[in-house]
Amino acid sequence: MFDIFKFSKKCNHNLVSPEKETAYCPDCGKLIKNEWYITRCACCGVKLKTIFRNGQVVPQFHYCINCGNSDFTIEKLENINFIDINFAVLRKTVIEDEHYCATTRCWQERTNVQPKLLIQYL
Repeated sequence: MFDIFKFSKKCNHNLVSPEKETAYCPDCGKLIKNEWYITRCACCGVKLKTIFRNGQVVPQFHYCINCGNSDFTIEKLENINFIDINFAVLRKTVIEDEHYCATTRCWQERTNVQPKLLIQYL
């Protein structure tokens, strides 16, 4: 009975702005990367409306509205413009790399003494 009312605690990262390439999600605190994808007809090159179906990037319709071909190509966009916004789809992926948070920062108070360089051992 309680399995019916179980709520999913998976974050959808809805508050991450699609304008930025990477940003931290304010709900879960993870680093999110925005990736834009667009599909084109493999025959005539017309832009097709793109959706996610079963976790994959595919065109909304099975056939091209211009030539009737069913083959398509997927193109990853570096940045989105207002012309492609109606055809593109946004995928928000979590970056699990730890080197973003593993940095140590320090500061020094202003003095007249010249600071010495620290030796870094790898």
